[in-house]
Amino acid sequence: MHHQGLILWLTGLSGAGKTTIALSVAQELRSRNYQVELLDGDVVRTHLSQGLGFSRQDRDINVRRIGFVANLLSRNGIVAIVAAISPYRQVREELKKTSTNFIEIYVHAPIAVCESRDVKGLYALARAGQIQHFTGISDPYEEPINPEIICQTDRFTVEQCVNQVLHYLETQGLIILSGQVASLQLKIKNY
Repeated sequence: MHHQGLILWLTGLSGAGKTTIALSVAQELRSRNYQVELLDGDVVRTHLSQGLGFSRQDRDINVRRIGFVANLLSRNGIVAIVAAISPYRQVREELKKTSTNFIEIYVHAPIAVCESRDVKGLYALARAGQIQHFTGISDPYEEPINPEIICQTDRFTVEQCVNQVLHYLETQGLIILSGQVASLQLKIKNY
């Protein structure tokens, strides 16, 4: 069965839960016969954006590269799920305008919560000055102004956030799911 392509762009601070939600959404969509590719920011940096640093210019190049690949996938009927900090609003807005079915998902948690989840200790290193250009500490994160979905991972479980994403996609006619998600009526966007 052929489905239309989508770009689900999960943005937020390190440790907010982007990859966790992306993996679960991908699993749910695959179980319903959607073709899905997950583009995780850390993996993409290793394979597609090797050599780029963390200056604003390099981050913008990285996000544009991810967006280019996601758009190629989407145009070919694949659900491209991107989990990347993508800290600058202007580039995300640019991608929204140049992509079809681009859904911005703001994965939000307060920085203190993100720091408490940081198993790699990156926030501590950034606060100690050992990591430069760390988003949320020494570099800015520009919150989305009008994302289609806001997943508040400090208030809701992964399952609730995944259901929120699936419910939105279904009510917008972008995917067809079973009735179990349709009964979920979370009004999380108004926080």
